[in-house]
Amino acid sequence: MDQAKAASSRQERLAVLAAAVTVVLWASAFVAIRSAGKEYSPGALALGRLLAGSITLGLICLVRREGLPPRAAWPGILASGLLWFGLYMVVLNWGEQEVDAGTAALLVNVGPILIALLGGWLLKEGFPPRLMAGMAVSFAGAAVVGVSMSDGGRSSLLGVLLCLLAAVTYAAGVVSQKPALRHGSALQVTTWGCVIGTVACLPFAGQLVSELPDASPGATLNVIYLGVFPTALAFTTWAYALARTSAGKMGATTYAAPALVVLMSWLILGEVPGWLTLAGGVLCLAGVAVSRGGRKPVAAPSPVIEPDGPADGPEPARGAAQGSTTRAMK
Repeated sequence: MDQAKAASSRQERLAVLAAAVTVVLWASAFVAIRSAGKEYSPGALALGRLLAGSITLGLICLVRREGLPPRAAWPGILASGLLWFGLYMVVLNWGEQEVDAGTAALLVNVGPILIALLGGWLLKEGFPPRLMAGMAVSFAGAAVVGVSMSDGGRSSLLGVLLCLLAAVTYAAGVVSQKPALRHGSALQVTTWGCVIGTVACLPFAGQLVSELPDASPGATLNVIYLGVFPTALAFTTWAYALARTSAGKMGATTYAAPALVVLMSWLILGEVPGWLTLAGGVLCLAGVAVSRGGRKPVAAPSPVIEPDGPADGPEPARGAAQGSTTRAMK
């Protein structure tokens, strides 16, 4: 049992490390998108990023000799690929052309609340009172952000709405991806989700081809950076951690992203959201904290206890299947 506890503790530390890598790289993505978006249109930027990510992930799969995901994983891969890798990236790129990177990160960080809401509906997890209260606080914060940005004109308000839509597609992508990770490895799920997102963005190929020759080397390097690090690496570390922890815990790790984005935006781009925008963002994060505070991880110990369960028929079969899935995700 001591060995099992040690293995579980090590797995938890690796999941936390993977989540931390994801948050830092995703925070940097908001800044890189804001910079590259000055020379690339939203669709072209999404396609360029996904192409770079798909090539990187494909090479890693070849080196590791990863096969195709099991058939049971494909519905989740298809849904997350279209919603998260495809639609989310186009909408977020468009939104960041209308609002600053820090504001975009604050709005998109409503996503964890939406993940809990979709989980309660689709996964039958219920709607705890703290969840509903947190949603009210968070969306009040989003409304404050919208009011603070609306003085800039219709385009700024459009940017707020686009970032909120990005939060919705992000949440739907996470809820879709979680079941896929029960059957496929983190690398498989990420790679084929990225490929599906790339195919979905192919209608923007003409824009990418026409904008690439006129773009500066710095903007193009930002696109490549987005594909290799915040996409190929960060989405894989996210999937790795999501397969080993609950969606709620993973959502909690993203709370630090807006603060990192604001810091990076100030250091790299020289832009910081206004005080009213920051106040609205704090409300967004407070709502997420309220909704998360009352939730307790009930099912977390099961992976450690289950192998020591009874040795009769069905239980060992399930344990063996879960063990093989866990090994495949490593």
